[in-house]
Amino acid sequence: MFYKVHVKDHIRVPPTLFDKDVKEAVMARIKSKYDGFISKELGIVVDVSTVSTVGEGAVILGDGAAYYEAEFDLLTFKPELQEVVYGRVKDIADFGAFMSMGAIDGMIHISQTMDDFVSFSKEKVLLGKESKHTLKVGDKCKARIIAISFKDIANPKLGLTMRQQGLGKLDWLAEAPKKGKKEKE
Repeated sequence: MFYKVHVKDHIRVPPTLFDKDVKEAVMARIKSKYDGFISKELGIVVDVSTVSTVGEGAVILGDGAAYYEAEFDLLTFKPELQEVVYGRVKDIADFGAFMSMGAIDGMIHISQTMDDFVSFSKEKVLLGKESKHTLKVGDKCKARIIAISFKDIANPKLGLTMRQQGLGKLDWLAEAPKKGKKEKE
């Protein structure tokens, strides 16, 4: 889920940025510090949206840089268990598919791609034996987050499933109501 988070922090502005407007220099330093920042509490920082206040600067003896207390808003993506997400298949391997959700990628184990026996072809395609559904790079999908790991904070892991009703490749979901109508007739 995406969140807008209000943060208060002390920002170090080096002397090389003293020729810029204070708010502009502070924004540049906040962006360099927080863009792409990952933590279990915040999630993944996608962007610094606004700097609301910048306090008086203080110079620390022996450092030469100015430190400003600033308040700013961050746009973050913090994945939550059981959350339904949209994404695009980024890569396919013999053990499953990798789906990009923009801010982060998740992995769908081959057993979680569809409710069918799934085989892997050399053309990087997953094929359902009975349903004849195919999953390949570039396909748009809807999945549910079933596992989150921040064990390696620089590379968080997400486990996804598409086996539940209402999940899967968007083309499959568009076909489902049509199949239901044919069966009733």
